[in-house]
Amino acid sequence: MWESCGPCEDALARALRLPYGTGVALHTGLMGRASCRVREEDTASALHSGDVPVLGTPRLVALCEEATCQALQGELDARQTTVATRVRIDHLAPASVGREIAAEATLESVEGRRLTFTVSASDEAGIIGAGRITRVLVDAEKFLARAR
Repeated sequence: MWESCGPCEDALARALRLPYGTGVALHTGLMGRASCRVREEDTASALHSGDVPVLGTPRLVALCEEATCQALQGELDARQTTVATRVRIDHLAPASVGREIAAEATLESVEGRRLTFTVSASDEAGIIGAGRITRVLVDAEKFLARAR
């Protein structure tokens, strides 16, 4: 059996609290919200993702991603950010120009650097989209260096 020492015990305790060395102790249940009023430039026809003047799926996805980022606001250290790696969203109902859309995201699981959120978006008539978004925690500087 090994003998424990103060600094080693402290390091072990920190490692056990922080998932896979992420540097922050994220926990499930974090929630974020984002909203927008549908404008012409948000429509499927304007985004070239269809030919109808209703909220385009790319804008729905972006709004849900914004909600995931809001859930993490203030939880990461200055050198960290997250990037989306998987998006699974069902676009369930149309929303016309002028409708107010609200998206919500809840952090459902933390697996190392992988963060999985459930997301939904609705307007005054009900749910218009729902699904999951997976984001990965990265060192922003290292990530950007790889993109150059």
